[in-house]
Amino acid sequence: MSVHPLAGKPAPHGILINIPRLVASYYALRPDPADPLQRVAFGTSGHRGSALAGTFNEAHILAIAQAVAEYRAQQGISGPLYMGMDSHALSEAAWISALEVLAANGVRVRVERGRGYTPTPLVSHAILSHNKGRSEGLADGIVITPSHNPPQDGGFKYNPPSGGPADTGVTRAIQERANALLAEGLKGVKRVPLERALQAAEEFDFVTPYVSELDQIIDIGAIKAAGVRIGVDPLGGSSLATWQRIAERYGLDLTVVNERIDPAFAFMSVDKDGKIRMDCSSPYAMASLISLKERFDVAVGNDPDADRHGIVTRDGLMNPNHYLAVAIDYLYQNRPRWPASMGIGKTLVSSSMIDRVAQALGRPLVEVPVGFKYFVDGLLSGTLGFGGEESAGASFVRMDGSAWSTDKDGIILGLLAAEILAKTGKSPSEHYRGLEARFGASAYSRMDAPATPAQKKALANLSPEMVSATELAAEPILAKLTRAPGNGEPIGGLKVVTQNAWFAARPSGTEDVYKIYAESFRGTEHLERVMREAREVVSAAFQAAGA
Repeated sequence: MSVHPLAGKPAPHGILINIPRLVASYYALRPDPADPLQRVAFGTSGHRGSALAGTFNEAHILAIAQAVAEYRAQQGISGPLYMGMDSHALSEAAWISALEVLAANGVRVRVERGRGYTPTPLVSHAILSHNKGRSEGLADGIVITPSHNPPQDGGFKYNPPSGGPADTGVTRAIQERANALLAEGLKGVKRVPLERALQAAEEFDFVTPYVSELDQIIDIGAIKAAGVRIGVDPLGGSSLATWQRIAERYGLDLTVVNERIDPAFAFMSVDKDGKIRMDCSSPYAMASLISLKERFDVAVGNDPDADRHGIVTRDGLMNPNHYLAVAIDYLYQNRPRWPASMGIGKTLVSSSMIDRVAQALGRPLVEVPVGFKYFVDGLLSGTLGFGGEESAGASFVRMDGSAWSTDKDGIILGLLAAEILAKTGKSPSEHYRGLEARFGASAYSRMDAPATPAQKKALANLSPEMVSATELAAEPILAKLTRAPGNGEPIGGLKVVTQNAWFAARPSGTEDVYKIYAESFRGTEHLERVMREAREVVSAAFQAAGA
């Protein structure tokens, strides 16, 4: 994809979303249940859409909230439901809609005091803290957020008592019930007026318990003693109050460089494709913080719900794959109370540098399909110490090996960068150069290729036998995977592995394309060859499948 002329530049007024029109559309537009594009659809991060497109409207949220209330009743989940929201314009409207339905169903809902914003990891932390040592009266949660998506988008995630993203069985049940309610004209939805819903809601302080326990997972004392200068940009998101409290409580040299909350996100620099997107892994979206890199020893960016991290050093914004490898290498050598059997979780499209680090550490590597939900059980049980995705989302356990957040936590990943610098005297980017010296330099890329609906379906249902290739970029193919080696779950596509390279191909859930991820330890030219041949391998598989 070519880089848009506005990429990395301040957003011009002409591309800002009309917030009044967006919110009006949330209430005024009625989705058509007969249109598949306007039905409730839970992807890897819940239901997402835009009110302007008829894909995230009041009817969707009323139906989803009712489906959640019925699901938790069926499952005997009788404790409080912790509900948070981020700073997208549609989030507060959806928060109100959901609260009115949950209250009508007798659900005890706990919300941030003063209707404040709540990061995803703080909701997960609250659920786990409540449920610790309990077998009854378990809590669950909802986070209303489209994560890093553009300002016009909305999102709704459900986290069961495990604290992390719900698995496919749960989201399928909620999705099917919500769509049935839409088809019935919402006749089965219970609802009370907002005033009654607010009276029934319990105000809860999400920030204080989370911040007060941070020294159980991060060596805050070392960061303070070393005087690490930390810069933070919440990108207009829900982590603002949390970072302010962290600086205040622990006396760190921490500066929040941007305290603006603006639902149009007018302060953002434009992303690669010319859109406003609060993607803290994008050098274009993070241009403002990157420009301040000389002011700080390390700087951190979070997306609006703070489940992602962007790490800026004096060298610039770190590639998310690079930082995951550094974090893993550091943590497993500096957490002596973690059991020797505790494994490392990665998604199948994350860098193989992690594989090499895990092997050197002598730790089990658990490779799973795309989706943080696949790390939840491991982080909760302690079989995994760390789980991470190439899209800059990760979490890890406390120093004693117990669970902290079973959802992605961009706040602790940011603080970890400061700890690494404080304890070793080297920035995370310097550490990555050390990994390259030990294990080789990696070239990594991702691209989209056109695919018809029939081809996308064929790709999602491939079997290894349908892939006839024996070589990839002049190397023998060692594995053809359609299920993840870490848990045996379908990957919804194909991964082909050689000694020094791999590619993975997965169909897009929203566009007529499939995504190719690839990596080579033999340089960029070899990577380009891998990418070219990946398309040939997939095309041959399409033919074999008759697509």
